[in-house]
Parts: sequence; C-alpha cells; structure tokens
Amino acid sequence: MAKRFGIKIAAVVLAAASTLTACSSAGTSSGTASSASGTEAGKKLKIGVALPIIDEWLTTFENGIKDAAAKNNADVDVVSAEEKTEVQVSQVENFVSSGVDALIVIAVDADATDPMTEAAKAKNIPLVYVNRKPTNFPDGVGFVGSDGLKAGIEQMTALAKIKGGKGNVAILQGTPGDYNTLKRTEGCKDVVAQNPGMQVVLEASAGFYRDKGQSVTENWLQSGKQIDMICANNDEMAIGAINAIKASGKTLGADGIAVGGIDATKDALAAMQAGDLSVTMYQNGPGQAEASVEMAVEMAGGKTPASYTQDVPFELVTPENVSNFVK
Repeated sequence: MAKRFGIKIAAVVLAAASTLTACSSAGTSSGTASSASGTEAGKKLKIGVALPIIDEWLTTFENGIKDAAAKNNADVDVVSAEEKTEVQVSQVENFVSSGVDALIVIAVDADATDPMTEAAKAKNIPLVYVNRKPTNFPDGVGFVGSDGLKAGIEQMTALAKIKGGKGNVAILQGTPGDYNTLKRTEGCKDVVAQNPGMQVVLEASAGFYRDKGQSVTENWLQSGKQIDMICANNDEMAIGAINAIKASGKTLGADGIAVGGIDATKDALAAMQAGDLSVTMYQNGPGQAEASVEMAVEMAGGKTPASYTQDVPFELVTPENVSNFVK
C-alpha cells in the first residue's frame, strides 16, 4: 500500500477570503470553494485541486483528497476540466488569484503544464503534480505518482506467464503522448522484447476509454490477426476489449485471449472475479491523494520536502489475490 507520510500542518501567515465556482464533469456537481482559510497558527489551509475529469479511479482519488485534507486541517476545492487543457489552466489561474495556500494538479496534458507552473510560481504558491508527471518538470515543484514503467513490466510479465511466454501481443494505449501511456507501453514492450516467443503485432490508442477500447478490439478481431494477449494501459480499455472478445464468441484467459489492465477499479475486479480479466495493477488513488496533500501542506508550511518526488507503488492483482482488493 502507499507509503504514509504523517506530515502535520505547520504555522502559516496571511488571511485570504474567496469564493470559487467549481467546474465539474460527469459524476461531480459544481460547487463553491470552502470558506477562506488564514495562515495563522491553528487555521485551515485552503488547497485548490484541479483534475482532468472524474472517472471511476479519479473518484477514489477525490475521496482520498477529502479524507487527507480533513486529517491535515485543510479545506479543499476540487474542480474538473472535462479533459480540456484550456479549462484546466483557467481553473488553476482562478485558484492562484483567489489566494489558495497550495495547489494539487493532475494535468489534462503533461506537455501543457507550463502556464500552470508559472502561475503558481509567480505567487509563490506550492504546487504538487500527481499521477501524470509534467514533461517540463521544474525544481521546487512536487510530484506524487506510481511508476508506470514498472506497472507495464509487471502487467506484461504476468500475461506472459499465463501464456507460457509465447504468443502475439496487442497493446491498447491511452492518450497519445501521455506520460502514463508512454511508460506503461514501454514496460509492456520491454517484456515482449525479452521473450523470443512473443511479438507485438497490433497497437492503437483508445484514449483510456472503455467504448474506444471495445471498438479498437472489434476492428482487430475482424482483421483476422491472431491475438493471444492484450496489454491495456488501463482497466477501462481492458474491459472494452473483453466486451469485444465475448461478443465475437472467442475465449478469454489462458486458453484464449488473456487481457490485462491497470488501476484495479471496482469494475475490473468484478471482471476478474467473473473469470474475464486475467491481470490488473492496483493503483492506489487514496495513497496518491494522501501523499500529495501531505506534501502540499508541508510546502505551504515553509518546509522543504525530503524529496520532491514521491512514489506510491503499484500492486499486482491476479485471480489468486483479487479478494484482498475487493471492498
């Protein structure tokens, strides 16, 4: 599970009062920012949290943010950009203008974080990026995430074991150019390269979406190309692939097409218990949330973190241990 940091709020200075209207995507309703927090001893910090969208995994992250804030005497205002970079930049600029004490951001686009970083630095507001590491990652900015390269390696290693180290591999990639897409795909390919009996025969982006994962897989199956394993960059695409495979009448698992995902979402765990999903990797949303809040609080208190980069390890989930992850 995630490393626990246990950082407590330090004394702080300056009072700021503001009200922000939060944008939201499906699953999150709009709301206003919490009451203003001061920076005198004993008063709550205000942390602005900017998310790309609210999906199943990000809901666990959002809930973790709220729980961690309560433990650390902080108020959080969570907004969603509906996967629009310009919306997220505007949301962060609004947070900065309102005088938040710290910022936590999961970027819509890891290549487009500079305006948010510059806005925060211009006002000396501590900034912690989470999950998607910015391509341009400057000094003095925090990052909390889980190692996508290791996740891809462990995921593909488990799939290879199921298929005896032989067979054709198809890779369902997330958003092109996304940090997690690149690292998870790299890990998958590294394992394939180490197994002479395996080869990558198909790969395509499905943007981390279930419906697109299903559509891409349907096209692959109709092409007649032999597929023995599907290494998907997340569970949503893996579930889409499973839906396509089942609709085609083909077999899943060791005797058919073994499908692996990443995140260990509720739906993915159910698919594994049903015998459809072969492998997933638990990405600890609450762990990432707690680590990011604690780093933000520490930085807002004027302290320098022991490390500006914190890793929250993935955990391999298979049918043998899936019951440990079902709540």
